[in-house]
Amino acid sequence: MNLFITIRILDIIDIFLVAFLLYQLYMLIRGTIAINIFAGIVILYVIWLIVKALNMELLGSILGQIIGVGVLALLIVFQQEVRKFLLFIGSRYMNQRRLKIESFFFPNEKHSKSPVKIDAIVKACRNMAENKTGALIVIGRKTDLQVYADTGDIIKADTSARLLESIFFKNSPMHDGAAIIIDDKIYAVRCVLPVTDKLNVPAHYGLRHKAALGITEISDCIAIAVSEETGSISVSMAGKLSYDIGWMGLSDTLKNNLK
Repeated sequence: MNLFITIRILDIIDIFLVAFLLYQLYMLIRGTIAINIFAGIVILYVIWLIVKALNMELLGSILGQIIGVGVLALLIVFQQEVRKFLLFIGSRYMNQRRLKIESFFFPNEKHSKSPVKIDAIVKACRNMAENKTGALIVIGRKTDLQVYADTGDIIKADTSARLLESIFFKNSPMHDGAAIIIDDKIYAVRCVLPVTDKLNVPAHYGLRHKAALGITEISDCIAIAVSEETGSISVSMAGKLSYDIGWMGLSDTLKNNLK
């Protein structure tokens, strides 16, 4: 009888990959109501393993049938989380310079992008913060934001501080929703963004802050929220919001992340 367990390098890699995937899934659903559902599924699976070990055929058969259709149930229950996870993989890994799908299929094709006018955005946000004018600005990077741009009005206007301030002026018909900036253009205004479904969001975060969190949870864009109550400027990236960083903090953030 062999009392020693043979562990291969592939087994170690297998364990590492499973742990990595479970960790990423946990990070996506942490703080949401989905974490309770996930815990219930894990408990049910552990019970099924115990029942199988005890050879309880009837209960094991019932639980086995439930586990058998569990994948379909998971896709239905966790459809938002699965979508976020796939977008996370695509945005954070497949778009890195070392592994670009577009470069693989189109090696000779070069994409020219115009630089984002950071100074104009910072100036507009500074003026709106001083006047306590609410604003929500999304700056696109690699993720395609067309589906959200289509919820508003496409204008494709040159980015300028005066135009941004005019868009979010309280009596302007375009001030509701978000402005999406792509390259050096204000691509669309009055856009509807997904709101974060996290339950642990601070109470003082308004709808703009929750929308800024929501859009950056499913894309690699940068979202700026200017509060009309306090005049604070906040920036959200990768599902994390830096609250009230001021116009100088905004300038540094944009310069460091829009290269």
